[in-house]
Amino acid sequence: MANQQTAKYTITVTLIMCLVASVLVAGSAVLLRPAQVANKALDFKRNVLSIAGILNKDQSVEEQFKQVEIKIVDLSTGRFTDAITDIEKFDQNASAKKPDLSDKLSAEEDIAKIISREKYAKVFLVNDANGLSKVILPVRGYGLWSTMSGFVALDKDLNTVLGFGFYSHAETPGLGGEVDNPKWKQIWIGKKIYSETGEVKIDVIKGHVDDATADAEYKVDGLSGATLTSNGVRNLMKFWMGDKGYKSFLANLKNGEA
Repeated sequence: MANQQTAKYTITVTLIMCLVASVLVAGSAVLLRPAQVANKALDFKRNVLSIAGILNKDQSVEEQFKQVEIKIVDLSTGRFTDAITDIEKFDQNASAKKPDLSDKLSAEEDIAKIISREKYAKVFLVNDANGLSKVILPVRGYGLWSTMSGFVALDKDLNTVLGFGFYSHAETPGLGGEVDNPKWKQIWIGKKIYSETGEVKIDVIKGHVDDATADAEYKVDGLSGATLTSNGVRNLMKFWMGDKGYKSFLANLKNGEA
């Protein structure tokens, strides 16, 4: 009898402790959620500033981000739209998973392997005293193991790369993970996206791009030992700079018709 009472007591205490722990964990998650959301938003802004080449570590991110204008683009028309009312909270990647906010891509169209393309994109404009200085565009596509999400920053000519990089991916460290290598990201700066006829010519090749290489201004070194990740980067750039991506928007913006 004593053993049974001891067992009941032990079980009761264990259950109470588990319940208390569950309440504490759940409460902590709820309390910390606003801070987590705020930190995620801050990190997103930091990435925009960094890839645009305008991040100053001596100033607050929020203060620096005031120079950035956020706009929503209708990808089907290539023009700005008021269809999204809460621009700050609009999650472009999440909208691609919602049938009413996205369009399913055919196998032929889906070179970036994203399945569905969102109808609206959140773009970032930086202006100076002379007008548009640079534009930062979200891009994403599948590599070897993961969807790589990042940004490409273009100069005011809307053709020259000022910065390129990913803020989220799960590629193999030391191989595909070299998309985070500052030396590799530096290679992108100064590269051109479009030919004189408007063709998307930016490419990630196997091996090293020598300055003497034909069309070197359109080519970027591939990642050593990471062919599939390199192919993924090439394909996502071809997609997002093409007809299903930002091509019409950039053309409209250049002509003052966005």
